[in-house]
Amino acid sequence: MDKLLDDIKNNLIAGRVDRQDEGPDGTMEGQPGMRELVQEAIEMGVPPSTIMAQCLNPGMEEVGRLYENGEYLTPDMLAAAESVNTAMTLLEPLLLENNITNNGKFVMATVEGDLHDIGKNIVVTLLRGSGYDIQDLGTSVQADQIVSAIKESQANFLGLSALLTSTMGKMKEVIDKLKEENLREKVKVFIGGAPLTEEYARKIGADFFCEDAFDALNKLNSLKKKK
Repeated sequence: MDKLLDDIKNNLIAGRVDRQDEGPDGTMEGQPGMRELVQEAIEMGVPPSTIMAQCLNPGMEEVGRLYENGEYLTPDMLAAAESVNTAMTLLEPLLLENNITNNGKFVMATVEGDLHDIGKNIVVTLLRGSGYDIQDLGTSVQADQIVSAIKESQANFLGLSALLTSTMGKMKEVIDKLKEENLREKVKVFIGGAPLTEEYARKIGADFFCEDAFDALNKLNSLKKKK
């Protein structure tokens, strides 16, 4: 099983959706891609949580690192995102089987200037499968749009994502605007992305830094236990 999980992660990094994809070096056509490998893992009884924790999350982190270092270009990032979306299409029905009470409203967005949505999409799928009502605003979302969505939906939670150090500062803009609109005390703010830390979350006034989708879910569950 370990080899299968490694193959899933490596195919994510290579941006291979299925066996028709040639891969980055043009030699991989005919070999199983994400669609075939994830389906095989499901049929073997591998839990979706294992596939996400051991394949999708570390694979996504590696793609982000390669992009930040200039080793990957935008087409490489988009190919990896497509491979993740293919995997999540297969995993989402299994995640939704457990469901499904409304545990609260969650607005999600990748901040202005940042087009990365792989990690955000994984969080969205996992939280929907755990009974949260998710409004996904997409990528490169301005602070005013995010605050308006919070105001209109009366969401309990806000998730902000950034994968680039150059866009991290936009998170503080969102939090400052929440304060200006007297909304800050009404919403818990979760931030996530490769360059972020607990220290940075404290610095900008966020409630939680999340290492990955499961960390976000664990922190949400901890809030429920405190009620």
